[in-house]
Amino acid sequence: MTLNELRYVVAVARERHFGHAADACHISQPSLSVAVRKLEEELGVTLFERGHGEVTVTPAGEALILQARRVLEEASALREMAARQQNQLLGPLRLGAIYTIAPYLLPELIPVLHDRAPAMPLVIEENFTGRLRDRLKDGELDAIVVSLPFEEPGVVTLPLYDEPFVAVLPEAHPLTQGSELTLDSLADANLLLLGAGHCFRDQVLDLCPRCLRVASTEGSGSSNLQGSSLETIRHMVASGMGVTILPCTAAGADRYAQRLLAVRRFEEPVPSRRVALAWRSSFPRPQAIEALRRAVLDTGLSCVEFIQPGQRPT
Repeated sequence: MTLNELRYVVAVARERHFGHAADACHISQPSLSVAVRKLEEELGVTLFERGHGEVTVTPAGEALILQARRVLEEASALREMAARQQNQLLGPLRLGAIYTIAPYLLPELIPVLHDRAPAMPLVIEENFTGRLRDRLKDGELDAIVVSLPFEEPGVVTLPLYDEPFVAVLPEAHPLTQGSELTLDSLADANLLLLGAGHCFRDQVLDLCPRCLRVASTEGSGSSNLQGSSLETIRHMVASGMGVTILPCTAAGADRYAQRLLAVRRFEEPVPSRRVALAWRSSFPRPQAIEALRRAVLDTGLSCVEFIQPGQRPT
C-alpha cells in the first residue's frame, strides 16, 4: 500500500470517473486502474462498482476511502511540518474562493498579504462552493473563502465581513429615478441572473422568489436572462439588456459607470451575504490562516462591514 494508491482511490471517489481521476492525478488511466485494482486485491475489498461511464463507491469502500483521506492529510501535515521547520509563513498557501468573491477580494488581498508574508505565495483556485468543499476535505486546498451558510464536519468557519447587495441598472432606466429600491421593484424588470450552480443566484432567489421567471411550456411566459459570471452580467446591463443584483464589491466604478450604468442601494432591510474563511481543524499552519484573516480585514474594501475578532455576528 502506497500514498499514491491512496491518492488514486480518493480521486476516483471524488470524480466518479477513472479517466477524470487519472487526469487530476497526472497519470495515464491504465496506470491508475492497475494501481486501484492492486490496492483492492491487497485489502481484499472492492472499493468501486464499475459501469458504463459510471463509477460508484461500494458501502465497504466508503469507510476505507474516508480513512484514506485522513492518512493523506496526516502525511501532508508531516511533510509540511518538516519543510516549514516551525516557520508557518514559509511556503505556498493553497486558497480557494467562489467565483463571485475571488475577482473582487483577491486584487485587494494579495498586496496586503505579500507585504506581511512575502515567502507565502498563494496558489489560487476559483470554483463553485461544492467543488471547493470537496477539495478542502481532500486536503487539496488549505483554506477557502465562501459565502455562508457553510457547514462541514472537521472544518472551522470564521466570518470575515458582511457584504450588501446593490441594484445595477442601465443609466436611463426608469428605476434610476429613486435613490433606493426594493427587491420587489426589480422582480417586474428584465432581471439578469447567474446560471444554476452559483450560490449567489440562490441567495438572490431566496430573498426575492418573485425574481425568478420561467418560460411557460406554451411559450407565453418570459424567463430570466442568465450570465456565466458577474462581469458578463454587468456588461449585459451596460448594453441595455436588463437590470441585475450584485454584491457591492462587484458593482464598482469602471468605464461604464459614468455613462452607461447606475448603481442603487436597497431599502432597509438591505439584502446581504456573509463572507467567511473556512479551513480544516487539523490544518497544521494556524499562523498562516491568521495572517490570511488579518490581511482580509485590512484590505479596506469600502462597501463591506468587517467582523472583528470576538465580535458577535449580527
